[in-house]
Amino acid sequence: MVTAFQPADHLVPLARAADELGYHAISVPDHVVDLEELSTPYPYTPDGARRWDIEAEWPDPWVLIGALSAVTTRVRFFTSVYVAALRNPFQVAKSVGTAAVLSGGRVSLGVGIGWCRDEFDLLGADFSTRGRRTDEGLALMRALWEPGWTEFEGEFYSAPRLQMNPSPPSQVPILVGGLSEVAFRRAVRHEGWVGDIYTVEEACGHAARLRELRAEAGRADEPFEIITALSDAFLPGQFATARDAGVTEVWTMPWAYYSGVDATLEQKLDGMRRFADDVMAPAQR
Repeated sequence: MVTAFQPADHLVPLARAADELGYHAISVPDHVVDLEELSTPYPYTPDGARRWDIEAEWPDPWVLIGALSAVTTRVRFFTSVYVAALRNPFQVAKSVGTAAVLSGGRVSLGVGIGWCRDEFDLLGADFSTRGRRTDEGLALMRALWEPGWTEFEGEFYSAPRLQMNPSPPSQVPILVGGLSEVAFRRAVRHEGWVGDIYTVEEACGHAARLRELRAEAGRADEPFEIITALSDAFLPGQFATARDAGVTEVWTMPWAYYSGVDATLEQKLDGMRRFADDVMAPAQR
C-alpha cells in the first residue's frame, strides 16, 4: 500500500487496515521540502512536471514508520525511495536502525540517488557525487548495523573504532530505486529493486533484466524483491502474470480502483477491503 500524498491524519487508520487485511508492506515516500520553482525536471513524467499537488504532505519517513509500527504487528515498511545522499550516513543509519528495532525488524531501506539538484543545493549536499556517496554510505550503514565495534575508511566517510546501539535484530534489507542500468546493477548488489509505474509487459521486461544481472553476479539463488506499480493491471490474472515473471510485490493505492485517488478516508478503507477480496485473495491462489 502506498502512503504517498495522503493526509497525515489518514495514515494511522490506513496502516491498521493494511495490517488487518493481509497487505504485505506499506511504502513511505521521501522529500524534505517541496520547492515552488525547480531547475531540475521531474524524471518520471514526459513533461518533467511533478505528479503531486504542491500542498501534498511529506512526513519524515522514519518518524512515520516509527509511529505506524507502534499500531501494527505484522505489516512491513519500506521507503520509496529515501535519498540517503542528502544526509549524513551516520544519522541515516541511526534512524533506520532505531526504526528496525522498534518495529521488530519490519523495516527495509529503499534508497535512490535522488533527482532534484535544487534540494541537494538547499541541504548543502554535493549533487555530482551522490551515486558514489550512496554506495559508500550503504556500506558504512551495514557496518554500523552490525553488533559490536566497527571501523570504516572510505573516499567520503571514515569512522574510528565505535559502536552504534541499539543494533537492528537482523541486517536491514536494502532496496534500490532507479530506472537506469546503473540503478539495476546497484540493486543487484543488494536485496531488491523498487520501480516506478509500468505496464505489465514493461514490468516483466525489467524483472527479466534484473534476473540476467543477478545471474551474472552469481546471486541468482539469493532472495530478491522486485517492487513496482502496474498501470494496466486490474484483474487478478494480470497481477498474476507479473508475479509469475518475477515481480514480487505491487505497490498501489487500492481505493483508486473504486473511488479514485481523492477518496475520503471511509472510501479508502472500503477500497482496501474490496481490493483484498477482489484481487489479493484470487491472485494468491
